[in-house]
Amino acid sequence: MTTTHLNMGPCLFNWAPEKLKDFYFRVADEAPVDTVFLGEVVCSKRQPFFAPEIPEVAERLMNAGKRVIFSTLALVMTKREMALVREMCEMEGMMIEANDLSACAQLSGTDHALGPFINIYNEGTLKVMEQQGAKHISLPGELSRHSLSALAKVATADLEVQIFGRLPLALSARCYHARSHGLAKDSCQYVCDKDPDGMDLDTLDGDPFLAVNGIQTMSYTCANLVGELDDLQNMGINHFRLSPHDTDMVEVAKIYRDVLDNKLEPIEATEKLDGLMDGIPFANGFYYATEGAKAKGAIADFGL
Repeated sequence: MTTTHLNMGPCLFNWAPEKLKDFYFRVADEAPVDTVFLGEVVCSKRQPFFAPEIPEVAERLMNAGKRVIFSTLALVMTKREMALVREMCEMEGMMIEANDLSACAQLSGTDHALGPFINIYNEGTLKVMEQQGAKHISLPGELSRHSLSALAKVATADLEVQIFGRLPLALSARCYHARSHGLAKDSCQYVCDKDPDGMDLDTLDGDPFLAVNGIQTMSYTCANLVGELDDLQNMGINHFRLSPHDTDMVEVAKIYRDVLDNKLEPIEATEKLDGLMDGIPFANGFYYATEGAKAKGAIADFGL
């Protein structure tokens, strides 16, 4: 029987260093996850606050038997940011997850991971990245079942799919969070910390549409592929990513682990997850090649 791997992705939101440290310590001690991704992915201005804690956090996770992968920035625009990426890529003996092509160039020829910000949409791109040393690839969240299956048939690297959490959709040089508070990006006052799951964005008609996280645009809905886990495993994908949110992520991990171990049915799992998400609706439309915000299968049945 093929082993399934439940992984905790990097925290994409601006949480206080103390909160992040407590979060990772609890993940180390209680969460049934195999790999934990560490590092600031969205905004380099946040990086200095938690950086001093990373060595202790990484040691705690590894002592608990977790594999640690360090994640790079997903948008590199300045020499300082490039220096941060280069410094991380030069860490000896550590697996690095590249989230920007500049990091891919730095890591080429060595074993490394790729995050969902690297656009791997077809078999040709997948093969190029594998030839450059990619051993673990977290695929973009907007890929359909058909695309995932096609990639799984030819992949030699471990493929991972995000099964929980708001999906990262785009990055911009502008900071929408700062602008919404009448501030400039360079004097943002770190207002993104007011929205630990991102800031909800409505259309002009008042309908919920997207979420804003600093310079990042995310889905308003929370991806939930709890009903598609068997299908993903059947196509050869056995790594599953949980994206941290401001809820009990240890309980979230336990729920997904129980589904993977056939101890819990998807509809029951969705009911439990719904109680943890404070009204954020679930969606899996991308998987079914339709609008990403739609819900199908087990999570749609739950809503009836």
